[in-house]
Amino acid sequence: TSTQGVVPVPTVFELAKQAGFGTAAFFSKSKFRHLERPGSLDHAQSPDGSEHWLATRTVADASDYLKHRRPGLLFVHIAEPDYAGHALGWMSFLYGWAVRRADGAVAQVLAAADQAFGSGQYTVIVTSDHGGHDREHGSREPRDMTIPWIIWGQGVLQGQQLPAGIRTMDTAATVLWLLGIPVPDWWVGAPVPGAFTRAAQVAAAGAQPVKQGLAGSASP
Repeated sequence: TSTQGVVPVPTVFELAKQAGFGTAAFFSKSKFRHLERPGSLDHAQSPDGSEHWLATRTVADASDYLKHRRPGLLFVHIAEPDYAGHALGWMSFLYGWAVRRADGAVAQVLAAADQAFGSGQYTVIVTSDHGGHDREHGSREPRDMTIPWIIWGQGVLQGQQLPAGIRTMDTAATVLWLLGIPVPDWWVGAPVPGAFTRAAQVAAAGAQPVKQGLAGSASP
């Protein structure tokens, strides 16, 4: 992959890699290539040019990867809701269909993670980078700015309603914190320790990496 247009600062993948964790990312849009800094990912794949992949391609490849590798940090990008929102409108009938496809894709990732790490022996965050209205997004209205942020698995408190105010920038910070890696002072995002058990909080605060896999699924 060309390094042209790559972000000029270390990413969450690079910091995890420097700490000794395996890293992998499966993107459904080519624009995510800007995150592929040289040496930061053991495996990365994304479409060429303006091509888009469906979850049937992206998630299948990620699941196959987990048959042979056990990355400490795995990112899987599922794009169906975004495609449907722009083409047919957020909250339209076919948008709902796309969301159900994304749900099924997340289930497939979890099944592959169960096989790779053991049932529930990993932590997963399911989130999105934005919402939408009509066929667009980018405004500051709640429909565009409100996203899901769901965390489950090893070290996570069960059945907890997380407080309002969690931002998309907090995802990467939470990943580093959970892996026992200091969050850079210049990052805007902050960890969400209240989602975790006391034992996980102690391990993270002591910068002792939790020996588990961390799988992330994003939709869009």
